[in-house]
Amino acid sequence: MTALGTISGTAATSAVGGIGAVAVRQVNQRGVCVRQRKTDYGTIILHWTFVAAFAVALVTGLRIATETPDRTWLNWFDAVLPRGSAWVAHMQAAIVLVSVAIGYVVYMLRSGLGRRVQLDKVRVRGLFRRGQVRLSAMIAMMYWIFFVTMSVLLISGGLLYFGFYSGYDVAMLHWVGTWVILAFVVLHVLTQYKSGGVAQLLRIFRPAPLPAPPPRLDAAELLGMLAEQSARAAEFANFGAPPKVPSHPLQPHTEARHDRTRDDRPRGSGPAPRSRNPTLQANAFVVAVAAAFTGASLLVATDRLTVDSVQIRRINPADAPVLDGDTSDRAWRSVKPFSLLTGEGGNFDGKGEARIEIRAVHDGTYAYFLFTWQDATRSLKQLPLVKEADGWHLLHSGFQLGDEHQYNEDKFSVLLTTMDVTLAGGRTFHPGPQPVANAPATMSGRGLHYTEAGYADVWQWKATSGAAGWMDDAHFGPPLDPTPMQAANVVPYKGGFATDPGTANYRDNFAVEADASGGARRSRLVAPLRLPKVVAATTDAMGDIDLDPNHGESDGARWFMTDQDSVPYSTDADALIPIGTVIPGVILGGEFSGDRADVRCAARWASGLWALEVKRRLDTTSKFDVPIRSGVFMRVAAFDHSQIRHTRHVRPIRIEVE
Repeated sequence: MTALGTISGTAATSAVGGIGAVAVRQVNQRGVCVRQRKTDYGTIILHWTFVAAFAVALVTGLRIATETPDRTWLNWFDAVLPRGSAWVAHMQAAIVLVSVAIGYVVYMLRSGLGRRVQLDKVRVRGLFRRGQVRLSAMIAMMYWIFFVTMSVLLISGGLLYFGFYSGYDVAMLHWVGTWVILAFVVLHVLTQYKSGGVAQLLRIFRPAPLPAPPPRLDAAELLGMLAEQSARAAEFANFGAPPKVPSHPLQPHTEARHDRTRDDRPRGSGPAPRSRNPTLQANAFVVAVAAAFTGASLLVATDRLTVDSVQIRRINPADAPVLDGDTSDRAWRSVKPFSLLTGEGGNFDGKGEARIEIRAVHDGTYAYFLFTWQDATRSLKQLPLVKEADGWHLLHSGFQLGDEHQYNEDKFSVLLTTMDVTLAGGRTFHPGPQPVANAPATMSGRGLHYTEAGYADVWQWKATSGAAGWMDDAHFGPPLDPTPMQAANVVPYKGGFATDPGTANYRDNFAVEADASGGARRSRLVAPLRLPKVVAATTDAMGDIDLDPNHGESDGARWFMTDQDSVPYSTDADALIPIGTVIPGVILGGEFSGDRADVRCAARWASGLWALEVKRRLDTTSKFDVPIRSGVFMRVAAFDHSQIRHTRHVRPIRIEVE
């Protein structure tokens, strides 16, 4: 290789020393001058601040991901994942990461270190060479892959948080980017070790002052360096030692730089060139820190000033909407909807996302809401039963674990709270397979809803069970004592979730009993409890029966039986029912009562859209309910034939009552 080829080839190795590499000369016991590799203070501080923030973001992000359908395998790392305030810590770490990213950019520009990772033609050509040249070119390329991926992570995280686009594609991009960064960390350590051994790895622990940036090379200096390198190679050849490569291949050795600092220009050649401002050079890190704090402050201020809110307009009682699922009421036409995209749910065509629109009015006594959301299918099949040759079977997939995600009715949930909630699940949800230390672990591997004190108001609409016109009024409170069946893992423990006092008008058409046979399951289903009086009439009421859980029901279908059109189970009545018959898994009878009956509703599905009209008193005076007034926070969630895999949004919605 020619001397010129050597210089151009080693230009690709500038990334080997790291972004802030500094070489310090020392003399060993044999009197030979060796170089102890160090890194400037600014790079070390920014590096370890980033590492700490990313570690927090990683473990909290993985904990959050355990609640995403089909990612409960992450519970294998439960021992190292945080249990409380995962969302809060994740967002705080994100703010630090954004700040460090801003600081890094400013620091590299101010200190002149940006040239160390510059992707120029020389480095690109180094990818096709051999040995250390290729390795250093690969390191530089890895840095840029890291920069791009980290930018994608921060941008996608911002989109998910602020709700500009919180759908499946952005969430998946955020998920994949996390694993790319983890892969980079491993490769970064390995390539740094390969390039300089343990000394190269230890330099990030050895601080040194920031050196002055090298001057850019010109043709005359390049020729001088060629001659200098040739002479040095010959000198070391006499001693049988290899030539020493400087920390930055395109800059001369320290003593050579010092030699060139002497004014050996011809007299009368003009004034000396102006050097870089020493104040900016010395304070590059201070400038970077100031920029980082400014960026963090702007981010926090943006979060505070862009609060999602729903305006509840006042109307004349005569203009109150009729609860029939029809969105054409005058009250709704005059209200601008609040729209948000929710994600991370189950089903919904495999993407787990649904756009929800909210309209709200009040007449001084009652508040009225219109919720509309996207759902391609009308799912009414709530745990139906089918008769086979060996008896009745309940169609389900995960019900015994509390995570039915196929044969379940569509649902919609609303949460109201006066707690200081700023992030998803703040103060009401606790992730992990066993969030309550002295209570049973969750059978599904997912977290539990409960509060440390007080109550959060929860309304649940169910497409089949709520067909009679009520939303089930429930609440999240402090963790409840497990029942004997829950303690034995026969049925799932529900944490602090409970219905308000009162009764409902729906019940399951089967019972769950303990199974003492010693099998893998600790529960068994006794079904059915009631049979249709007239099988043909019940079958007709169910419409076109299609047991594919991803197919919806026909218009006007009814997948429940009433007490009037059914009879208690008996072997004689069962013997009259042919094999292959499908009957509903829900029985309706009576009415809601007590606090549980506070929320009335009506729903209608058409053309891939559910419309749910809701009515409730502004203040029910129940200790389990939250008054509807300005400053109350709301959350909404949609379920697509799923028991617990609902969509979610990160930031709460603030209610403003006119």
